[in-house]
Amino acid sequence: MSPTRVAIAGSTGSIGTQTFEVIEAENARVPGSYEIVALAVGSSSAAVIEQARRCSPRLVAVVDESARREVAAALAGVEVVAELAAVVGPADVVVNGVVGFAGLAVTIETLRAGKRLALANKESLIAAGPIVQPLRSVPGAELVPVDSEHCALHQCLRSSVAADREVARLLLTASGGPFRGRTAADLAGVTVAAALAHPTWSMGPKITVDSSTLMNKGLEVIEAHELYGTPYDDIDVVVHPQSIVHSMVEFTDGSTVAQLSLPDMRLPIGYALGYPDRIGSPFGRIDWTALERLDFEAPDRATFRCLDLAYDAGRCGGTAPAWLSAANEVAVDAFLAGNLRWNEIPDVCVGVLAMHDGATPHTVDDVIDADAQARRIARDLLSKRST
Repeated sequence: MSPTRVAIAGSTGSIGTQTFEVIEAENARVPGSYEIVALAVGSSSAAVIEQARRCSPRLVAVVDESARREVAAALAGVEVVAELAAVVGPADVVVNGVVGFAGLAVTIETLRAGKRLALANKESLIAAGPIVQPLRSVPGAELVPVDSEHCALHQCLRSSVAADREVARLLLTASGGPFRGRTAADLAGVTVAAALAHPTWSMGPKITVDSSTLMNKGLEVIEAHELYGTPYDDIDVVVHPQSIVHSMVEFTDGSTVAQLSLPDMRLPIGYALGYPDRIGSPFGRIDWTALERLDFEAPDRATFRCLDLAYDAGRCGGTAPAWLSAANEVAVDAFLAGNLRWNEIPDVCVGVLAMHDGATPHTVDDVIDADAQARRIARDLLSKRST
């Protein structure tokens, strides 16, 4: 049997490097199961060169021009291009691990080509839901979520043969991040290092900060609505600090089905690569004799305001989720650069959403314009704060 051909967009990031680990484990178990045929990065030339020497891809996409020249010089015989979405062509499965709105083109082109999209880039679905949804009906197109929570929901919903009629609500679990239990006053002087010290997950800086503000969970609420069509009133968030229960589905008869595993992103990556089958490498296996407790509590919505901002943007619809995602990216970048306090991140988002024009996107260009407009407003607000 021929190997499954995999492209990894964002190959040098957290999702990308763990995808390598999953594929190497599966190929060690069953030689020739997977072939990595394409890689894509923004500018990490040295890292992608090393990866390419490990897997011998047919194509490497590098956005930054200087880095692209360096990669082309180092990888004789490999096609080196500028567009991230070029990785879709040679692949059967595309892992979209690009951070932020930059991953939109990969999402669009993978579904448009009728291929399986292993989606870790939640922003592209959140910002462009009205554009992405019709593409999911393209023959052959599949969207399998790589977020641990949405992968969990995907697995729970598979347990019901009539999930569209029997689901009462979706429950997304949140670790609570590094600041769980802290008050707004406690968090007035949060440092970048403190925000990046996640208690259970190892992730990139942007998503780690989002986890600390609960914006990540809010965006996941929007993503769950887009993925499964569940109304916002039927999507709840519960804080679960152990990160063992990754999400739950409650059915109309009161039964709840949950997916449990140790926190290991290689499990949802492997689930997406192998779908509809399961891979044989047991990432996240639990030692049930060592698992002492599972705790759950309600999120502190007053301190972590970003959660309700996401619900508000999702219910507003149109380009509001795109505006929120863009505003948050700008605010988080400013925080990481030391130009904004942690507790001011939601203030920037509030200011941007207050100016939302109520538009509905009909094309990809509409989404791109909405993103750009929200970023301009966010930067203007930041500029005014600094004067």
